[in-house]
Amino acid sequence: MNPNLKWKTAIILIVLLACVYGLIGRPTFPTSWAQVKSNFGERIKLGLDLQGGTHLIIQVKVEQAVNQTTDIVRNQLADTLRDRQISYGSMEKIDATHFVVRAVGEGQGSQFRDLVNQQLGLAWELANAAGEPNSFALAMRGAEEARIRAQTLDQAVETIDRRVNALGLVEPVIAKHGRGENEILVQVPGEGDPERIKAVIKAGGVLELRLVRGEREYSSEADCLASHGGVLPPNTECVVGKGQRTQPGEPPAAEVWYLLDRIPAITGRDLRTATPGPSSKGIPGQFDVVFTVAAQAGVRFGQFTEANIGQRMAIVLDRRVQSAPVIQGKITTNGQIEGDFGREEANNLSIVLRSGSLPADIAYLEERTVGPSLGADSIRQGVRASVVSLILVMAFMLFYYKLAGINANLGLILNLLILLALLAYFGAVLTLPGIAGVILTIGMGVDSNVLIFERIREELRAGKANASAVELGFDRAFLTIIDTHVTTIVSCFFLFMFGTGPVRGFAVSLVLGLAANVFTAVYVSRTLFHWYLSRLQRGAALSI
Repeated sequence: MNPNLKWKTAIILIVLLACVYGLIGRPTFPTSWAQVKSNFGERIKLGLDLQGGTHLIIQVKVEQAVNQTTDIVRNQLADTLRDRQISYGSMEKIDATHFVVRAVGEGQGSQFRDLVNQQLGLAWELANAAGEPNSFALAMRGAEEARIRAQTLDQAVETIDRRVNALGLVEPVIAKHGRGENEILVQVPGEGDPERIKAVIKAGGVLELRLVRGEREYSSEADCLASHGGVLPPNTECVVGKGQRTQPGEPPAAEVWYLLDRIPAITGRDLRTATPGPSSKGIPGQFDVVFTVAAQAGVRFGQFTEANIGQRMAIVLDRRVQSAPVIQGKITTNGQIEGDFGREEANNLSIVLRSGSLPADIAYLEERTVGPSLGADSIRQGVRASVVSLILVMAFMLFYYKLAGINANLGLILNLLILLALLAYFGAVLTLPGIAGVILTIGMGVDSNVLIFERIREELRAGKANASAVELGFDRAFLTIIDTHVTTIVSCFFLFMFGTGPVRGFAVSLVLGLAANVFTAVYVSRTLFHWYLSRLQRGAALSI
């Protein structure tokens, strides 16, 4: 045998063994067909439409984040004006992106403008309030509003992704959905209980750090109101939460109510990390929680904590106070929540702070459950369509191209084997449109073989010898094959970039199939022709 042919055969065998290993792993002896099927099923991951599971479309209320940002900016500006001794009559919020500062002190208008331009100039637009002397209107710039909306949606996707993946489920799909409707697609294969997924997504809700007003807690909301004559101080509200321990090691008090500022100092959008650590007081068995804040929010948080040293700060999660530690000092980007937490309490609170905050409330627009029986039926129909198409194509190739058809059929079988192995190695999810991609791959494989075989026939009709006809047929068909495959791959690229879920599955399976097809149609088929020619008697006709 030709040494080059030996090397080519060895490479094909190595690829074949790698494919078998990727699909069923290392075989154990003795092994059973059931074990092989089980191994194959573990390596080929099925999508929602084949395995069954939960499908949700969630809408993020990004306007809430915009509204909250305006409240924070307004509160921050009021504190700064007070620190700089710039007087004003009132500060009224008009809507989610506008507020008005009225009756700025005489002669302080220029100072007010400089302060706003310095502190808010990139994000807010300042103008004179129409018909009101010494009054100014502030409007959030469109670019800043768009940034907050995009950031809120991105963080919601990341938070939901972390929570759903924490369940250990197989290949959930969490991605933006629609075109500008602030929607998120959640598909969880293998999970038939939507309520469980919704509970996991909602757990942790919206996180806020707010100032506690007053020195004590209240036994009920009515008690809170009664303590203030039935009218709460401006910009405050009563929020229910956990009671605090009176002594270390004792259980916390019963459910209590806190009087809190409505406007948070920072929210979950501003936190970056949180980890449990030993108690700063050195008390054995007690732990604190160390957290970090984004740089931009750290400036605002530093001003807040410095102005409120000695007061309590409530950690509010889903409108419920989790704890209310005392602010011990100025906190900027790094802070420490001191409390008589046990190890488990500190770890749970760290998880809440680290990943438990959605940047805004969510609403469920669509909920659908795909049963496993429907998925199994899709698999049967898809496999049946693939097998029938493969058999018909192989029969045609044998009938039309004679012995050369065996060459094409071996290439098609190896093509499918490589495609499935690549899906297993890359951890790609096979969906029903993905099966359509597999069937299309069979068609592309036939197309490549037809191009090559017809070229070889043309060379034979032109009087070329068998070996020369084979070489020229492959060489002249090669550029056409590459051209058709590259254009299809480019189309798949755009499908993957702009599609979601099953559309991406189709693109992935087709691209992997095309890559396998180039290898089998050009390299494997050529090697098989060389092997056949090496055994063909001199002067015998090539069966094609």
